[in-house]
Amino acid sequence: MNADIVGHCWHCGADLRAEDLGREQTCLGCGKPTRCCRNCRFYRPGRPNDCIEPMAEEVHDKQRANFCGWFEPDPERGASADGAPSDALKQAAEDLFK
Repeated sequence: MNADIVGHCWHCGADLRAEDLGREQTCLGCGKPTRCCRNCRFYRPGRPNDCIEPMAEEVHDKQRANFCGWFEPDPERGASADGAPSDALKQAAEDLFK
């Protein structure tokens, strides 16, 4: 992995660098906001507020840019270029049922 890459777009899987994760930045691949819950390492659907950080304020739309101070990019999150879940995500789901 390129050292400049800190994460991947939650929607299209495009590589993201630190400068791509600003509050008003969007993914160059699909145009979706990059600094949003769906790109954060704390994002966990099904948890209270869909977040494992207990101090984070509630964010209603997880796909829109927000001002959360706990945001950290998740290098494992993101879809493949065709919109399918990444191999790491598929493997994690399969491991749950072993």
